[in-house]
Amino acid sequence: MNFLRKLLYPFSLLYGEITSARNIFYDKGILKSTQFDIPTIVVGNLSVGGTGKTPQVEYLVRLLQDKYKVAILSRGYKRSTKGFIIASPKSTASEIGDEPLQYYKKFSKVIVAVDADRVNGIHQLTQLVDNPEVILLDDAFQHRKVEAGLNVLLTPYNDLYVDDKMLPTGNLREKVSGAERAKLIVVTKCPSELNEKEQFEITKKLKAEVHQTVFFSRIKYSETIISKTATITLDTLSLYKVLLVTGIAKTELLLDFLNYKKVNVQHLRFADHYNFTEKDIEKISTTFEGIQSDKKIILTTEKDYVRSFIDSKFEVYYLPIETSFIEHQGDFNRIITDYVEQSTRNS
Repeated sequence: MNFLRKLLYPFSLLYGEITSARNIFYDKGILKSTQFDIPTIVVGNLSVGGTGKTPQVEYLVRLLQDKYKVAILSRGYKRSTKGFIIASPKSTASEIGDEPLQYYKKFSKVIVAVDADRVNGIHQLTQLVDNPEVILLDDAFQHRKVEAGLNVLLTPYNDLYVDDKMLPTGNLREKVSGAERAKLIVVTKCPSELNEKEQFEITKKLKAEVHQTVFFSRIKYSETIISKTATITLDTLSLYKVLLVTGIAKTELLLDFLNYKKVNVQHLRFADHYNFTEKDIEKISTTFEGIQSDKKIILTTEKDYVRSFIDSKFEVYYLPIETSFIEHQGDFNRIITDYVEQSTRNS
């Protein structure tokens, strides 16, 4: 795979020039960006998959939902439908995508909508009777048709965008220079003990501009795993044999965490946003039955649970996660709330 990626390097150069030209056209106004009066916050990245967008969007919801009517607008990756759809109690992951369904199940006060055309999606949301006061755009950093009020750019601690290359040789969707559009850069999935000196070195490496602020966050795991009918505390999880089933981009942090908790794990790994077939479910069931123990469970991620196991015939647990800032959380919150408050007042 690495050899093939190196072989495709000329295509990376071409792709980089194409995306750069597109950005120049937007910057010069040759291609049109639409700006909205309503506060719009983009959470996105420069690379494909695994940067922690979902917990970051959820963090913003928790920060804002008690004071403002919040909407989340996503394209609904890998959904079987098209156009603008608002999540409802009858919505499925197939219809709106796994991440939007997770948001909808988690936040009862929030409007969750999908539309590949974000400009149309925002127009539709603003026309609602109970219209939102702030819109969070999930994974829309490259969607230049919308001129966001505030861009939050994510990059993982172990895979910084400055160390990456353009697709298909690397995982970048656009050149590193695209990071200049962000006001906030969040280095995600950091070790908890990351000290100020290390943070400073990473900030220097990212070459943050004067208008940008860099923050550092980590994944905070729940104290319990949850199924449809039961919960198990993490402190007792080491007493079980665990079949871990994942369909996410990067599993290293989760596996490291379970190993740290001394959990006996057997891992079945599938591709990111994987839609499990009946054959896959049979394989999972057969593998689980083959585990020799009276105390055994199937564990998955919250995203996988919502997408494929929420109505499973057998009991499946998931482990909730949240974003937690290592330091300066109050500063991050203040930048977000000041922007929303000022934009709301201006509109």
